[in-house]
Amino acid sequence: MIENAESAAPAAVRPLTEGQSFGPRTIGVDRSRIVRYAGASTDFNPIHWSDRHAVAAGMDGVIAHGMWTMGAALGAVVGWIGDPGAIRSQRARFTRPVLVPDTDEGTSIEVSGVVIRADDDSATIKLDVIHNGQSVLGRVEIVVDNQAPGEGETA
Repeated sequence: MIENAESAAPAAVRPLTEGQSFGPRTIGVDRSRIVRYAGASTDFNPIHWSDRHAVAAGMDGVIAHGMWTMGAALGAVVGWIGDPGAIRSQRARFTRPVLVPDTDEGTSIEVSGVVIRADDDSATIKLDVIHNGQSVLGRVEIVVDNQAPGEGETA
């Protein structure tokens, strides 16, 4: 799977501050990955594995699940902040499909983010999720706990 050097960047230190950013992080997807995702999600719609069905449905070919795309983007945030438990909420609008060619390499999405609001309690991260130069998710915002790990915990 494609992972670029930015993927291995050190995790952000909380508390986050407005303007902090990460990425782009390149996340690969091939037919094998989306078939495995179909099994895990029980979404066996054939547009996610059959070119014939995808074309009949008006697509240019097999597409990745929208929820896989959102999950991959969220995973980039978790990789940056270093704590999946810090995620409070997420939102996104699906704007374009991710076409997945029938090749060994597949394709990829690029995820980058910037903190657009931050206070002592939470931070909001705006994401850009790009495939082939075009945005595939719109209005993507992730709200995270903005306390430093261990802060606010009682013994």
